[in-house]
Amino acid sequence: MECTVRLQGFEGPLDLLLHLIRKNQLDIHDIPMTLITEQYLEYLSLMRSLNLDLASDYLVMAATLVHIKSRMLLPQPAETSQTEESQEPEDPRAELVRRLLEYQKYRDAAQGLVVRSMLGRDVFSRPEGVWEEVEKEPELFLGGEVSIFDLVEAFGRLMSSRNWDEKALDLERLTLADCIQQIADVLKARPQGIVFEELFSESTTRKQLVLSFLALLEMVRLRMIRAYQALGWGTIRILPV
Repeated sequence: MECTVRLQGFEGPLDLLLHLIRKNQLDIHDIPMTLITEQYLEYLSLMRSLNLDLASDYLVMAATLVHIKSRMLLPQPAETSQTEESQEPEDPRAELVRRLLEYQKYRDAAQGLVVRSMLGRDVFSRPEGVWEEVEKEPELFLGGEVSIFDLVEAFGRLMSSRNWDEKALDLERLTLADCIQQIADVLKARPQGIVFEELFSESTTRKQLVLSFLALLEMVRLRMIRAYQALGWGTIRILPV
């Protein structure tokens, strides 16, 4: 059964660009277009392979990046007039940088408002015994909440690390609702959370793995679960809300 998750409910193309800039520790004012364009297109290819329905904005941004990259590869004219010599050549990335900085400003402001509204809501009393396992691995909670792009990247690594028997029969016809219920049951039994890779340990076929991941994304979108990652692009842990 085909299952499609639409990305309009998640982040947009500017979020993906900011994610790539942060991941590569780049200067937003001096973006290496070849690197960013290649990684952006790789993400789009991976999302398509997961049957994620990309909004048209993603494709427009892909075309924009390729256009900027091609402009930067063009040689600069050698002969210039005296008035032109006093002016710096226009950077093809200038408009993109302006959009990213403006978007980042408003996104950070919006996230600040969300955090304010959540203060007090996420303060809980300490139940006995529940946090014993968590305290053994405190490094898992250093860092912050991850984006869909962090999850897609982690899932891509997971898929490439496994050897799949494409001839294996998928006798159990799972639906997205079934996978959501399975994840909910796992987290109910483990309220302290579960490591991202462990969540897919029962998936025996490629189809089951992809469907379970789509269920995970849908639960993130519905705010049924939250995903956190350790500092330095480390372990991702899934926790119930």
